[in-house]
Amino acid sequence: MKRAYNFNAGPSALPLAVLERAQKELLNFQQTGMSVMELSHRSKEYDAVHERAEMLLRKLMNIPDTHDVLFLQGGASLQFSMVPMNLLKEGEVGNYVLTDSWSDKAMKEAKKVGATHVAASSKEEQYTYIPTNIELSERPAYLHITSNNTIVGTQWREFPNVSVDLIADMSSDILSRDIDVSRFALIYAGAQKNLGPSGVTVVIIRKDLLAKGDDRLPTMLNYRTYSESRSLYNTPPTFAIYMLSLVLEWVDEQGGVQAIEKKNAEKAAILYRCIDESEGFYKGHAKKESRSHMNVTFTLPNEELTKKFLAEAKEKGLIGLAGHRSVGGCRASIYNAVDIEACEALVQFMDTFRKNIF
Repeated sequence: MKRAYNFNAGPSALPLAVLERAQKELLNFQQTGMSVMELSHRSKEYDAVHERAEMLLRKLMNIPDTHDVLFLQGGASLQFSMVPMNLLKEGEVGNYVLTDSWSDKAMKEAKKVGATHVAASSKEEQYTYIPTNIELSERPAYLHITSNNTIVGTQWREFPNVSVDLIADMSSDILSRDIDVSRFALIYAGAQKNLGPSGVTVVIIRKDLLAKGDDRLPTMLNYRTYSESRSLYNTPPTFAIYMLSLVLEWVDEQGGVQAIEKKNAEKAAILYRCIDESEGFYKGHAKKESRSHMNVTFTLPNEELTKKFLAEAKEKGLIGLAGHRSVGGCRASIYNAVDIEACEALVQFMDTFRKNIF
């Protein structure tokens, strides 16, 4: 079977080697006579999967002992609520940098819990850049950012240096580049872009923050519940965590995050070069200094050409290139599992399409 070139924004491409490994083990995981999906989450076989997933994530991201690793459900959208519920106390203010609709949604959820403040925003220019002038409120509880913005295609190149706890939604660029985890009080990420399939959400939280969770919080909305139970308080998304562990093994085999980061920069450069050399036929959404290495967004001269482009791309096996409905145009999501060959195939199609129009 010829596999498609998958540029979906999420759920997105998974490494072929991971899919083949999962296929091989699907019916009989480690001679148990059962699929990993059928194992008890209290079994020693699954426990080894769970432990390995955490161990590999700690290794690849160099997560210090000061931070705990949690496996949750509910996606990043649940974290929009859990963060303020656990960390925003009465008399404090949750500070947010608005760089896309996801960060805007995160702040809207926080408003239901307590006071919020816009510390910086690029909303007035349709989120086309990453703002750098951050103005914190009085009594800030934390500063929340979205490290990569999938809709318009912007990304923080340098993280803000602030005196308060820094929290990041890294759903769309976690594990794509080397970062200093110790700079962050909390990182959260839905798995379905760089970590694995949908269904599991990773939270990396500084351990001293766990005490902030109020005992009056619902049990399943308190980070301490997951920390004290090793994320096994109730049945976790076992298959998603198994797939996460396989993806982490794959990243390790590629040479780790540093090697992945180099490859991602190369993929992004290939696509942005095509856009920049198209004599205006393709126009990028994001300002150059804020361009994402994960989501390359661009427009064509008109809607008719965009529809034609997308239809012909699909015929060529180039899938998932439609832009988000809020901005239109096109978007190539080039997460870790999207290889250079896919980007080269897309660029070849883009060049041919443009030349055929003229």
